Amino acid sequence: MFTGIVEELGEVTAVENLGDACRFRLRGPVVTQGAKHGDSIAVNGVCLTVVDHEGDEFTADVMAETLNRSSLGALAVGSRVNLERPTAVGARLGGHIVQGHVDGTGEILERTPSEHWEIVRISLPADLARYVVEKGSVTVDGISLTVVEAGPDHFTVSLIPTTLALTTLGLKQPGDPVNLEVDVIAKYVERLLTTGQGAAR
Repeated sequence: MFTGIVEELGEVTAVENLGDACRFRLRGPVVTQGAKHGDSIAVNGVCLTVVDHEGDEFTADVMAETLNRSSLGALAVGSRVNLERPTAVGARLGGHIVQGHVDGTGEILERTPSEHWEIVRISLPADLARYVVEKGSVTVDGISLTVVEAGPDHFTVSLIPTTLALTTLGLKQPGDPVNLEVDVIAKYVERLLTTGQGAAR
């Protein structure tokens, strides 16, 4: 489990196309500290397994399902990525419960800068819109954010200077894809209510 608090801005150093999968090598001096084979690291919000690591770099395999559901397939050598290690038991939950299981992708639609923050509007797939609510939590490229406005096909977030400086959202421009993970609690509540209605019949 993750919290959506990005630990560092990493970089893709190698991409190997395996046909129905990809192997990425990524640099992340912070997240590789103490890393070992089989550990999990979130890359732009996608939970990946460490296959190998050496120095400040680690390798991860990404299967077709993940490439189809996320924006990882668009990564290239030199791409910057948000990196986060799983939260430790007993640690503070700085963001919200993030599984690292991307629900779909959105697109940066508009950026509106202000003196002390920036409003970013992001497209929202129709099948995810019901899980995104005003003042609720959403994960964008692995970043835990609070929804400012929730529309039928988009939502907005307000980014502070720290988020702009330390994550990929400071680099993304209109047209760029982002990974989205909605609040898992909302999905469980919907499932329980739907199952309950079926049982009542």
